[in-house]
Amino acid sequence: MRKNISLALALASAVALAPFAIAAAAGQDGGQHAGWHGRGHGGEFEAFSKLNLTDAQKASIKQIMQTARTQNRPQRQALRQQREAFEAMAPNQAGYQAAAASLAQAEGAAMQARVQQRAAIRAQVYAVLSPAQQNQLAAMKAARVARHQQWEQFKAQHPVSGSTTAQ
Repeated sequence: MRKNISLALALASAVALAPFAIAAAAGQDGGQHAGWHGRGHGGEFEAFSKLNLTDAQKASIKQIMQTARTQNRPQRQALRQQREAFEAMAPNQAGYQAAAASLAQAEGAAMQARVQQRAAIRAQVYAVLSPAQQNQLAAMKAARVARHQQWEQFKAQHPVSGSTTAQ
């Protein structure tokens, strides 16, 4: 009897934990969200692993990324502190609306700076690539855009029924 209960518990545990094991394995071997870092989609920067970069190119790109990260650390920290200060305020507290307006302005300026920095990083990294690698990168980007368009077309042709929709 004890053996049957132990066996049943072991099987139940295995069945209950199987989805987690499958999800973990999918994340390690390139599953649906594998490689999504930072801002979410990785995109062009993750494509560099497929370009057969030389060690010198890898070192240059790594240096460009580290420099950009280091330069922006103070601005990110200041914005985070401003967000935390705003979140700590009660909506009926004096200066709440002014703090919200100030945070909104700071968030807008930070977004503008991020877009400009990404463009500068992209230009610096692009200059490190050989013409053949630049062409290969452009082809990979075109393929990614085509896959995205196909996905959007598929979603439009196959709408989700029911009360919940994927957004």
